[in-house]
Amino acid sequence: MSAIIQGGAVPAIRHRFLRIVLPFVGMSFMNQAARSVVATVGPAMALEFGLSASGLGALAAVFFFAYAATQLPLGLAIDLWGPRRVQAALALVAALGFALCALAPDPFVLGIARFVTGIGIAGALIGLIKANVQWYPPARIAAITGAGVFIGAAGGLAATVPVQWALPFFGWRNVFLLLAGLSAAVSLWILLSVPNRAPGAKPAQRRRLGVEIGEFGRIFRHPVFLRHMPAVALLSGLVFTYQGLWAGPWLRDVGGLGDLPRAQVLLTYALGMMTGQLLGGQVASALQARGRNPMVVPFFGLGAMMLVQALLIAGPRDLLALHLLWFLFACVGSCGPVAYAALAQRFPPELTGRVATALNGSMLALVFLLQNLIGWILDLWPRTATGGWDPAGYGWALGVTLAGQVLTLLWLLRGR
Repeated sequence: MSAIIQGGAVPAIRHRFLRIVLPFVGMSFMNQAARSVVATVGPAMALEFGLSASGLGALAAVFFFAYAATQLPLGLAIDLWGPRRVQAALALVAALGFALCALAPDPFVLGIARFVTGIGIAGALIGLIKANVQWYPPARIAAITGAGVFIGAAGGLAATVPVQWALPFFGWRNVFLLLAGLSAAVSLWILLSVPNRAPGAKPAQRRRLGVEIGEFGRIFRHPVFLRHMPAVALLSGLVFTYQGLWAGPWLRDVGGLGDLPRAQVLLTYALGMMTGQLLGGQVASALQARGRNPMVVPFFGLGAMMLVQALLIAGPRDLLALHLLWFLFACVGSCGPVAYAALAQRFPPELTGRVATALNGSMLALVFLLQNLIGWILDLWPRTATGGWDPAGYGWALGVTLAGQVLTLLWLLRGR
């Protein structure tokens, strides 16, 4: 860890990471687990409740809808009251959502439970970024954020092979009960470990609520935000869309994989996310320290993601190729935190939460649309004899998102 944190040999800096960053990383762990777990337990839930592709897509999408709808008020709350209090409260909301998932008697209650969970984990990344802006110098923010998201991505790992192994013994409902207990523990950890503010930091200047809300208009009209948002939102949104739902069914229906090999590829997917988040943050901070533009990192990720999607459209079935392609898909698409941290620095520090949530909210709204869109496309073909969806539908879905990325690239270049 000392290699991740500049000057890690200095006890004060190491203590800062352990006391300030890690509690927020705990919420990032819950965030990743909440997003990934449905890709693993989704087939079991679909079987129990008789869900179609569009029904399963809607179940995943309602989670991201809540996640997205919470972003703007969340950013305002974090800017005004600080990440400690806001994140501790949201962790308890997440615990309630997980518990409702475990007890859901029908798809309607399950949908409500996923909606509540989406609200609860909505501030994981934003709280981490806001705390890092308060406690670290600008040139270290991307690296510290990337390191924190890297560690938190272990939640995505835990929701793959370990959950798949546990399902026959404990069932998917007990998996959600465990997540509820962990979320409550994270809330307590944040309250006991994180100070209210950094030493010497002044309390946020209190202005009329209408003035504070009006700052969102300045952010959404800013030319830098308008230029970068579509590309960043689609890049990150694709990773979350497949992690949250469609990677598992794709591996079953296109890759031809059984339960355990599918969970192993999803584990590789989570490792790809962790690698991209860690390396992206390190490279971006190194570029910024040398006076270069850290946005070079997500620009590279955009081009690489387009290439990987083109290869996935071909429908490879070789197990090694599947591991490699989905690792790359997740790795190059996990540059979002770099873009969030870099673009937030173009605005005053007191707007960090709102800038990050403006980006995150745009991305999550797109995820809501993508998860439903893929379900609608798949339902255009009859179900297969095994109960899955036609591989042709997955190819068309990837083609649509690839075309969307081409458009965002043209918009990005047009705004230079």
